[in-house]
This record gives sequence, structure tokens and C-alpha cells, in this order.
Amino acid sequence: MKIQDVQLFTVHGPYQGPTFPPGERQAQQLDIYPEFNQRSGSTSSAVGAPYQATYVEVVGEDGLSGLWGPIQDFQSFTILRQLRPFLVGRDALATELLFDQMIRMDRHGRSGFFMTAVSAVDCALWDLKGKAWGQPVYRLLGGPTRPSVPAYASMLGFSIEPEAAAAVAAEYKGLGFKAQKWFFRYGPGDGDVGMELNLMMAHAVREAVGEEYTLMFDAFMGWNVSYASAMVRALESVRPFWMEEPVPPERVSEFRKIRAASQVPVATGEHVYTRWQTKELLVNQAVDVLQNDPDWTGGITELVKIATLASSFEVPLVAHGHSLLAALHVAGSQSPATVPYVEYLIRNQPGKQNFHREFYAPEQGVVALPTLPGLGLVLDENKIERRAPWQV
Repeated sequence: MKIQDVQLFTVHGPYQGPTFPPGERQAQQLDIYPEFNQRSGSTSSAVGAPYQATYVEVVGEDGLSGLWGPIQDFQSFTILRQLRPFLVGRDALATELLFDQMIRMDRHGRSGFFMTAVSAVDCALWDLKGKAWGQPVYRLLGGPTRPSVPAYASMLGFSIEPEAAAAVAAEYKGLGFKAQKWFFRYGPGDGDVGMELNLMMAHAVREAVGEEYTLMFDAFMGWNVSYASAMVRALESVRPFWMEEPVPPERVSEFRKIRAASQVPVATGEHVYTRWQTKELLVNQAVDVLQNDPDWTGGITELVKIATLASSFEVPLVAHGHSLLAALHVAGSQSPATVPYVEYLIRNQPGKQNFHREFYAPEQGVVALPTLPGLGLVLDENKIERRAPWQV
């Protein structure tokens, strides 16, 4: 099946998801500079407010096409300018060949924005491949290994004031989630006071959900080695399942030092690209949990290879949840020992799926595998007011 076109389009319509109370953002690398540390927290779209999302569609023969999104502008630009001219006329079903050729195209393309564009195209190609065979993608990958996958509640954007965070944590435990991840707001630029505020939130959430409940925490690369080492030592009594991204993932030696500083497991991978960068973390014993995101690390093609690496090193892979469906299909094709969870961003997923016909969400803490051919992503024309080609 030849690729006839690669199209980028943006859909517009009203936001139709739930609203959330104002909350707080996570720590960020720029926070060491006071002018950036003062940036405000999260807000929620109002029902009926204007909303938009961009998708990539790989158009094949016989009326079949593969769809992926929403994607980001930096992905769209690279797809339009570099990947589309290369892909048109090539075999849409040869996903392994196309992936290998795409990552060899650009000498700066082994990570960063270029790899995120490859990832989006790869996911769309797998959607097309599943439709061509009339099967969900996880079946083409060797699954299903289970009918549904546990999801942890990712609490980015909620209030981190201890009493409020504790109440929300108890609420989502009551909804059936067996694990939650909370985001620290403060880092080295906030001194001892900020560290104490981080720990107050962590202890409040732990008390709210009980001693046996699974909790994770995330610093979004906003710390340094000394701060992170102090934090993980202080968190030992909270017993996190992991401490995520205390520093940027390319600082492998720093991860080793943080991992050695306490008994708290360390996780990273959201900003790690391809199996080769992942291997460096594994062979250097720098990570306890991998979190590569199929939206960015190289798509479904590469995430499956990373799952094999993770399995061989006996390190769990829990993909970062920028989106849900690609990670869910990979999880559904892998052993639960290799992929124990998918991430479900509570405040973000309603917007990500705003224009979709099927809404995939956990029920009692698990997400059922899709049954539609391909990835199961279908746009609902009744939710779309306007569709237009993506503009640079």
C-alpha cells in the first residue's frame, strides 16, 4: 500500500469536557531564576470555550488512512517540511523500514523535535496498518496479554496545598485508582522553605491514601543533585514507588548519585529518545523505572524495542502519558511484569480527547483495550465546527 499523502489539519470546536478548580504547576528548570519562578499555576478550560487540536493523517490507497493526534506545532512543522516529501509514494505498511529511514534522514534528528515528529508519523502508520488488517494494533504486536491495563492517576495541575491535595487524593482513591502521582512545585530556587512545603504535601497525601497505597512523585527536571539527594532521603518515610525526573535524563552520572542517596526508586524517560539513549540509563544502573513516551521517543515502533530492553534489564516500563492510545496498545501487547501501568493525566485527557468519538478513560482504575481496528482514534464530526489545513 503506497502512501498517497501526509496531511496535517486542525479542528476547531467547543470544549466539552469537565472543568477543574485552579491548581498549581510543577517545578521547572527555569525556576532558579526568580522572574520565571513567579509564573502561576494551572487553569481549566470552560465548557463551551473555543478549543482546537491538530492531527496528522497518513493517506493510503483504497480509502484507508491512519490518524494520530493531537500533536504539537513543533511536530507539525517537521512533518510538513521534512517527513511528508520523503514519505509520499513509499510503502505505508513497512513500518520498520520507514522508521529506520526517517531516523537516518537528518544528522540532528536522533532526538528532540525531529524525533517527536517521527513518533507522530509512526503512530499514524500503525493506525493505518491496523485498519489494513482489520485488527487493533495490540494484536499486530502480539497481544492482548490482558483485557485491560491498570492506570495510575496523574495529578498534574491540582492544588498542592496539603489539605486540598489530601482531599483530592482520597477522592481519586475512592474512584478506584490503585496508584497516584503528585507533582512537586518547589526546587532549589525556593530554599529550605520550598523543600518543607514539598514534604508537607507528600506526607499529607500519604496520610490520606494510607500506608499501602502506591504513590509516585515528579520533579520535572527542576532539581539538582544535592537538592534531589536531600529530597529522596526525606521521602523515605513516605515510601514512593518512584521519584520521577529529579534532573534531566542525559545526566546519567547524576541519576546514579541520586539513586545511591536513598532507598527511593528513581524514574525517567519522558524526555529520552530511542533505544540507544535508554540503553545508557540501563547499562549504567541509573534508573529503576523507564517512562518513554510513544509520542516522543520514536513512536510505537521504538517503544516496543524499549520494552524489550526494559524486560531484559528487569526494569518496568510505564510510558509517560502525553497521550493514551499508543501507550495503551503497547501495554496490551506486553507482559504485565514489563508494563504494569499506563499513565492517565486526570486534567489533561479530557482536552486531548475532546474531538474523539470514543473516550478512553479508566473505570475502577483500569482502561479496557480498544476493540476498533487500528488505534481506535476516530474523530467525531458532530463535535467539530471547522476543519482547516495546519498553518505554519
